[in-house]
Amino acid sequence: MQMLPIDRRKLLLGGITSSVLCPSQAASGSEVDDTLRSSIARRKIPAVVAMAASANKILYRGAFGQRDSSGVPVGVDSIFRIASMTKAITTVAALQLVEQGKVGLDEPVAQHLPQFRDIAVLQGFDANGRASLGPARTAPTLRHLLTHTSGLCYDNWDGDMFRYASQNPVGDPAQAGPLMFEPGTRWQYGQGLDWTGRLVEAISGLTLEEYFQGKILQPLGMRDTSYIVQPAKFERLVSNHHRNEQGFLEEDERKLPALPKSYNGGGGLYSTAADYVRFTQMILNHGVGANGTRVLQAKTVSSMEVNQIGPLAAGKMKSFKPNVSSDVDMQPGHTEKWGLGFLINTTAYTGGRSAGSLAWAGLYNTFYWIDPKRNVCAVILMQFLPFVDKEAIGMLDEFERSVYRSVVG
Repeated sequence: MQMLPIDRRKLLLGGITSSVLCPSQAASGSEVDDTLRSSIARRKIPAVVAMAASANKILYRGAFGQRDSSGVPVGVDSIFRIASMTKAITTVAALQLVEQGKVGLDEPVAQHLPQFRDIAVLQGFDANGRASLGPARTAPTLRHLLTHTSGLCYDNWDGDMFRYASQNPVGDPAQAGPLMFEPGTRWQYGQGLDWTGRLVEAISGLTLEEYFQGKILQPLGMRDTSYIVQPAKFERLVSNHHRNEQGFLEEDERKLPALPKSYNGGGGLYSTAADYVRFTQMILNHGVGANGTRVLQAKTVSSMEVNQIGPLAAGKMKSFKPNVSSDVDMQPGHTEKWGLGFLINTTAYTGGRSAGSLAWAGLYNTFYWIDPKRNVCAVILMQFLPFVDKEAIGMLDEFERSVYRSVVG
C-alpha cells in the first residue's frame, strides 16, 4: 500500500486557507508522521487523516493511505462519513436556540414535538417475551435528549432496545419511543440527538442542512461539511470498509451518496479533518471560531464542558451487533461523565489528554478530543466497521500520545 504524507507547503486545504507550519512545528510533526505511517502499515488500515490544533493555530496535519482500491492517495481535504460526530453540531444548534429563549433545557420537548405527548416507557417483558409498555412518569426534556438520559436508545448498544426492536422491526420513524427507562435514571447512548435535530427543525422552520449551513458551518468556514456530497466533491470521498468473517477489511462499493430525504441530528454529515478541527477550535476558544466568528456564548460553552448527569456514569456500551460495533469502553477502569454534547474523562489519559477533556466519535471510526487545559484539540478520521475496532483504537492511542509527546510538549 502506498502511503503519502501531505505536502505541508500547500496553503489551500479544500478551498480553506490555512497557515503553514513553522520549522519547529514541522520537525515535531514529522514524529507524528512517522507514528501514523508505521501504525497504518502495521494495522493494515486503508486510510487515515489526522489534525491537531490550538484554539487559533494548526499544530499538525497529515494524511496516509488510499481513498479506495484505485490507489488515489488521501489528503487532509478528503471527505469522510462522520456519523455521530454530527451530534456535537446538533447540540450547538439546540443551544443556540436556548440562548435565544426559544426553548428551555428543562422544559418538556412535547411542547415543540407532539410525538412526545403520552410517550410510553418499557415496563418489562412477559413470559412469552412480549414487551409491556406503560406511560412515562417523567416528561423527557431537551437536557435529557442532549445527555443520553432520555430513555431513547439505539438497539446496537442496549439489550432491552435490541430485544424490543427484534419484535417490532417495522416502526413508524415519525413516532418517538418507546423509552427503555424513565428519563433521568440512566445514561444510555441513543436517539436523543436524532430527536434534538427534529426539535431544531420544528423551532427554526428550517431543515437541519439549512440551519447548520447558515448558523454554524458557513460562519466557521466549514465549507466541506454537509449532509449532501456534491458531484464535484465526489473525487474526495473516501471508501468505507468492513471487517469480513475472515477478519480482513473489505472495501464497500464507492458511489455518490443519494440525496437524503430527511436530515438526522444524530448522524449523517460528511466532513473533512480540516473542517471538523475548525469546529473543535470554536469550543476551545469559548464559542469563537479561529476566524473570529462567534457562534455560541462563552457561558454556554462552559455548560457543555461540565458534568450534566450527576452521579450517573457514561461511555460504557455493550454491543449487540458485533459486525457494527465492538464493546465500547474508551477508558477502561475509569469513570466518565457526559456534558452537553461531549463525553468527559474524569482521569487523565496516560501520555495524552487531560482530565476534563471532551470527546466523542463516529461509527466508522472517526474520533476527536478537545483538551481545554492544554489548549489542544485533535481529529483523526478512518473509515471502516466495526466501531472501536481494536486496530482503530490502537491508531487513535498512538496518534494521541505522539501529539502530546512531540507537538504539545
